[in-house]
Amino acid sequence: MSDLGAHWLDLPFWALKLHRPLTAEAEGPAVHTETAPKALLCRWEFAARGDLPAVRLTWYHGGQKPALVGEKKVPDWDSGCLFVGDKGMILSNYDKHVLLPEKEFAGFKRPEPSIPKSLGHHAEWLEACKTGKPTTCHFGYAGPLVESNLVGVLAYRLGKKIEWDPVHLKAKNCPEADRIIRREYRKGWSLV
Repeated sequence: MSDLGAHWLDLPFWALKLHRPLTAEAEGPAVHTETAPKALLCRWEFAARGDLPAVRLTWYHGGQKPALVGEKKVPDWDSGCLFVGDKGMILSNYDKHVLLPEKEFAGFKRPEPSIPKSLGHHAEWLEACKTGKPTTCHFGYAGPLVESNLVGVLAYRLGKKIEWDPVHLKAKNCPEADRIIRREYRKGWSLV
């Protein structure tokens, strides 16, 4: 999740205008202090945003998939994002999008794209350096996205649901999280 989460959670973050989570909880195999788990299930809760309702977001990896896949209600893609709404679902990855159930949406006209096409990672970075224009995934966007991933990792490592305080970067209900969130650095050098 720490690596691919920044890519796959990008889809719901853009589409649903997500920011920082209220809570995160995760489950997987026993925690190893130096490596990521082979499989992980993580759930976040996000607050309402303007006229958009609160959102529950779930991450599956390591062969785990939503029950809808096993029930054959959703195609079994290798990877992607499933948006579940009141009137249907969207299964999406970076190459294709499918409205489900397909027969309910036959003839649906797709809206025009609202996110500008990227010049590419390196070209965007160089353009930002030369002009001062922000990249598509500038720090104001990417920071909360990665923060959400890391709060999920924190919940997994501690084995409990985290109530997140994004202002103070603390787990409100879990003081033992402080040792993972921040560490004490050794004193630096000084000249006499």
